[in-house]
Amino acid sequence: MRSPRRGARAGSVIVSAEEPGDSLFVIGRGKVKVVLYGETGREIILSILRAGDFFGEMSLLDRQPRSANVVALEEADLLSLDREAFEKHLTAHPSTALAILAEMSRRLRHADEVIGNLALLDVYGRVARTIRELAHKQGEPVDGGLLVRERPTQQEIAGLIGTSRETVSRALSEFTRRGLLEMQGKQILVRWEFLRKVEDAA
Repeated sequence: MRSPRRGARAGSVIVSAEEPGDSLFVIGRGKVKVVLYGETGREIILSILRAGDFFGEMSLLDRQPRSANVVALEEADLLSLDREAFEKHLTAHPSTALAILAEMSRRLRHADEVIGNLALLDVYGRVARTIRELAHKQGEPVDGGLLVRERPTQQEIAGLIGTSRETVSRALSEFTRRGLLEMQGKQILVRWEFLRKVEDAA
């Protein structure tokens, strides 16, 4: 199975929407964002992917152009797998196909949840849901809550939920003032009370 390595500098575009898609990428190191741009240049972040995640599989499966842009948020190392090697691997290892289908289903469910949140929740509610999801995915249990050692920037959160960085800043400040969050540098402590409140509101 041929999987050439590729590096990406922070800020560089790895794939662009509408271009032909002939490779799947696996992130070995670093962090990338999957993003769309509006006509005015407004950025909508669909997801943030980290080491161990993959992207580009849709174009290999349906032979359609890329559906979004992928941009490196920090220096990243990638493994690429072209269509021929991908199809050979799936034929030899059907369990990989099941794992990819499971991940695509998870992403579709997440997209459905995001669409529902945009329609039904106010901005503070969307920020709260995003922090809850972050805590459950990356948080380490500590005294008082879940500790996320590398939280997204306020701009990244804003792009994920379709609002401005200033609005995200106000929401995080309010949650912090109420003792529901503690932020220090890139770390954020999501207190159990915050998680309970978000769960109760769901």
